[in-house]
Amino acid sequence: MLFLRHLLIGCLLVLAASHQESGEWTCEPDDEARISAQFRPGIVTIDGRADDWVDVDGFEFPLRPALDPDEDKQYKAGKMTVKMFTSCCKLPEIMYTPKGELPFSIHDPTACLFPFLLDYQSCSDDHMCPSVALMFQVGESATYHNMGGCKESPDTCNYTNCRDHEVDIMHFSIGNSIPGRLYGGNSINEEGKEDSVGLVDMFSWNPHCRNIDGSGPSGNSSAAQNDWRGAWWHSSFSTNTGYIEVDSPYGSSGQKGTYYFEFSRPLRTMDLLQRDAQFSIGQSSKFSAALWYPGDGNPWHGSAHYTVSCDWVAMDVVRGYSTHKEVGSWDAASAFAFVISVVALAVSIFVGYLLVSKSKSIDFTPIDRL
Repeated sequence: MLFLRHLLIGCLLVLAASHQESGEWTCEPDDEARISAQFRPGIVTIDGRADDWVDVDGFEFPLRPALDPDEDKQYKAGKMTVKMFTSCCKLPEIMYTPKGELPFSIHDPTACLFPFLLDYQSCSDDHMCPSVALMFQVGESATYHNMGGCKESPDTCNYTNCRDHEVDIMHFSIGNSIPGRLYGGNSINEEGKEDSVGLVDMFSWNPHCRNIDGSGPSGNSSAAQNDWRGAWWHSSFSTNTGYIEVDSPYGSSGQKGTYYFEFSRPLRTMDLLQRDAQFSIGQSSKFSAALWYPGDGNPWHGSAHYTVSCDWVAMDVVRGYSTHKEVGSWDAASAFAFVISVVALAVSIFVGYLLVSKSKSIDFTPIDRL
């Protein structure tokens, strides 16, 4: 099975009541925005660091407010580049790389990386730390706008009247988590809560109807599982051996650099309730990514986030080989090998010709004259 390797996710565990738009919703998405998860086995480790992403191509997105995606409100400090690929037993990797004063990064499906420029802040409050999120379409009627788009209220939304509006969401907030350490992969407990630091797996029908996987209007399910793994890092950190909790704070607040978030998840999960997005090799899925960060010393709040698009972005999980490419496209090594083969054949023919010509030119001497 393939796994989503790295993904940038921000934590959305905030009150849905804050999700209020400023006016009529309008959206003009970039029709060329598309992420291709190529098959690139064995090149990324889920440790929050971006060194192993340098040879992976991505798509550069402008960041705009999720609730008011006007161009004039675009994030001014830079853009975010999303990268992803697939590898053996991993989904595509995704990488967000914004350029500018605020750096910040993330990884994921097959593997996914999301980097974004942001000064390091020592904090224990989730809302004073950067936060990222990924959202995937599950139900065919699920819209990007309003996180699934079901019209029901929090008191009436359920698996029946919001069927086919499901979206899959993964959130990661730094909080008390340790840089470079792996989080996620936990099961739901008896109280319907995930015992994880900052990294949670959720599903939604709309902003007011969100639940942790394994919980919902009809009760909790012990079979639910958070299949995500994730880690984070900041480029200002100097250690190569890793941190533990007693090392906090892990750097000086205000240090320039880039945050990196890296995530992994199987292409297919054991979801029986249509809460997880299921990915297939050779097919496309729809996703989005979001970023929260504190501004001017103030904590971020639920609706104050930036996203890579005002609509779904296509994510292609590419096969490990292409018949068309093998037949009609050569790389430099193939062309060089062909030239060498032709030269070797020509030399062989020439040598053979010389040998034959030389044997025909020898005079015949009768044996009785010897």
